[in-house]
Amino acid sequence: MTAPRHRHRPLISFGLLCIALLAMPSQTPAAGATAIGAPTLAELAGRIDAHIAQPRFAAADWGIAVVSLDSGRTLYAHHADQLLQPASTAKLFTAATSLATLGPDYRFPTRVMANGVLRNGRLEGQLILYGMGDPTLGTTMSAAWADQLAGQLAARGIRFVHGDLVADDSYFASPSFGSGWEAGDLQSWFAVPSSALSVQENVAELTVSPARAVGDSAQVAFTPADAAWPVEGRLVTGAARSRDDINLYRAPGENSLHIFGSIAARRTPQHFRLALPDPALLAGKRLRQALLDHGIRVTGKLVVMHWPQDDSTLLAHATTLGEVLSPPLLDILQQGLKRSQNLYLQNLLLSVGAQQRATDPDPPAGFANAESYGIRAMHRLLEKIGVTTSDSQITEGTGLSRRDLVTPNAMVRLLAYLAVQPYANALQDALPDAGVDGTLTARMRGTAAAGNVRAKTGNMMYVHCLAGYVTTAAGEHVAFAIMLNNYLPSAQSPRASSDVDAIAVMLAGFIGRS
Repeated sequence: MTAPRHRHRPLISFGLLCIALLAMPSQTPAAGATAIGAPTLAELAGRIDAHIAQPRFAAADWGIAVVSLDSGRTLYAHHADQLLQPASTAKLFTAATSLATLGPDYRFPTRVMANGVLRNGRLEGQLILYGMGDPTLGTTMSAAWADQLAGQLAARGIRFVHGDLVADDSYFASPSFGSGWEAGDLQSWFAVPSSALSVQENVAELTVSPARAVGDSAQVAFTPADAAWPVEGRLVTGAARSRDDINLYRAPGENSLHIFGSIAARRTPQHFRLALPDPALLAGKRLRQALLDHGIRVTGKLVVMHWPQDDSTLLAHATTLGEVLSPPLLDILQQGLKRSQNLYLQNLLLSVGAQQRATDPDPPAGFANAESYGIRAMHRLLEKIGVTTSDSQITEGTGLSRRDLVTPNAMVRLLAYLAVQPYANALQDALPDAGVDGTLTARMRGTAAAGNVRAKTGNMMYVHCLAGYVTTAAGEHVAFAIMLNNYLPSAQSPRASSDVDAIAVMLAGFIGRS
């Protein structure tokens, strides 16, 4: 995930917590890369041992598992059964669960439904926009969704709706944030709300520009304009060449964005990517405008329904008038894994859970939300491949939660399982390619790992992980999990991602065999 595009770090928070700037990927070959690969397993182990035993890692925790997919033998292990935080490598567990449960060709429907009497082009009743988890609405993958739905209604001869337009995202019977997500992240673009009616990846851009005169209010604008939400407070224009002090704050559970501080005169506009407080509302606005463009008039209000509101009465006698389908699940996974897109993976987990919840023949006593059903489906899959709950404790779909714990061995078992599925090649193509694309675009260039390592990255404060596949110099196919926890490099040390990459480079250059 890339850093925000502002030069000075503002306060942007839920609960007055700052968003940490994320480290940019290294532009240089990985630290520890060697010109000549290790000739034996003992030599490979010695090199990795020497690398992770450096004094700067004295207080850190390494966990590493490397297994041959050809022979099944272990090439290297270090604390491979220790539970560690996986960060975004946890997305591999969600990917496996969604593929096993929904299938690689599954497409998310988004429907327009009528709750009322339709006669002679006139609907007497409510028109319902019903979301079922498609995370791609409003992106290049599904840009024309609203126009397509409105066009389908116009083709049915509908010209008038005497009732409200209801944007209903309660299909996900779950909170809009994952278990264990930190309140300080929830305003940020990487921790947007999960919604069954997600649109534009649930992100809006806020642009702050100075006024011409010092002391005047700065200009604040949202992109796109229809995504704007209430802004309170005042940001003034400071003296030229003064230090910016841009503060953005949205309290938990509130929609208003508080903005205060200053921006220097003649400063270039500053851009911030923020989580939409109500994605379903924006989706409803988009459909209402598309209906107008197709000559369909809605006389009522735009109403939004969220869980735990009960829509059962609303849907009991509703009929479907139009539907658009998402791209196939594998295509969504490619976007989600390459970019480490949290919304996509959390929506996938909730979609699994919503389906399981609706079809469960023996539901548990009491209420269980969609997320918990998704995690139950994950546990059932992991049990089949030999991963127990003592080896893996994933609580949500993205790796954002500090509660997520997994052992390197469990990660490698999952990778080995995925490597023999019918979709194995497509899934490996969906992973970032070292030195080529995704979150590995600028990493391991000029090494044996470039264009070879296909792996999911995982990075948050003090956590640095890499898990995926590599072909050694001897042609052996290998699955690996490299996990570094509780480590913050000093200003004089290499970047932590380079230290993790160095081990992947050693594996790529290994000239022996298991």
